[in-house]
Amino acid sequence: MAFAESPLDTRAPVVAARRTVELEMQGLTALRDALDNGLGEAFEAAVAAVRKVQAQNGRLIVTGMGKSGHVGRKIAATLASTGTPAYFVHPGEASHGDLGMIRDEDAVLALSWSGEAPELSDIIAFCKRFDIPLIAITSRPESALGTAADLPLFLPAMPEACPNGLAPTTSTTMQLAMGDALAVALLSMQGFSAQDFRRFHPGGKLGSKLRKARDLMHKGAAIPLVSQGVPLSQAIVEMTSKRFGVTGVTDEAGRLAGVITDGDLRRAFASRFEDRPVSEVMTRTPRSVAPDMLATEILGDMNEAGITTLFVVEDGRPVGIVHIHDLLRSGVA
Repeated sequence: MAFAESPLDTRAPVVAARRTVELEMQGLTALRDALDNGLGEAFEAAVAAVRKVQAQNGRLIVTGMGKSGHVGRKIAATLASTGTPAYFVHPGEASHGDLGMIRDEDAVLALSWSGEAPELSDIIAFCKRFDIPLIAITSRPESALGTAADLPLFLPAMPEACPNGLAPTTSTTMQLAMGDALAVALLSMQGFSAQDFRRFHPGGKLGSKLRKARDLMHKGAAIPLVSQGVPLSQAIVEMTSKRFGVTGVTDEAGRLAGVITDGDLRRAFASRFEDRPVSEVMTRTPRSVAPDMLATEILGDMNEAGITTLFVVEDGRPVGIVHIHDLLRSGVA
């Protein structure tokens, strides 16, 4: 697809954008096809090598120069946040002392599209000298990196989206996708769960969504509760004093037997109010959540039921209450 020649053509930026996306999509398609044609076996070997390093308490050291280095930093961050100990070492700094950050039990993942970045030479030599596994992501098997790697991952050589064929675009997209594939394969094999994910993501929107009911709930005397034998007037006092717009009703064993909501009160008043036992007015088998339910799941339950409050129940007994305002304050909703 040719670029528009006129600088006044307002479609020129969109044409360039579409061309970039299309060429990068072609690169990803070629990468996917390569995984079914030789690259898959090499990828499996690389994953096995990293898992072996993990079993020995080693780390995966990621390195690369220029744009490959920027991609490498992101890959290292993704690996570290998904359960694979990893960090980035700049190849220039490695030549001036940072090689000491690489231990015998580690492995190195080096990125270079051409495979000829001279700054990688000292890291390559270090890996060979101390028998440190070297995984490479490159497009040229005959390159210095390609021939030196113990576990090379050769990506299909695809044209850059840059019209001059020079600026790393398609190549960095493919490198990033391969790094993501490695991280996801590793987290899947080690059973990395959402609970594990939260340990490394306590802040921000993601951390909020991974909080649990026990982290958000009101406890103890703050929970609006009455026993099922008390009159409705007492339940109204409990509801208004605790300000959740609801009160739980417990049986003789302290289990949650029902709830009284503002809707239940409206129905009671509509049928000529009498101060009868709450057991005659309450909603039975109320919705509740477990203490370990994720905040994002609690929000989903509230939205599905059209409610704003849920009791947190353990062994049938109410141990807390969560209001949608708690989710809003925490950043979940």
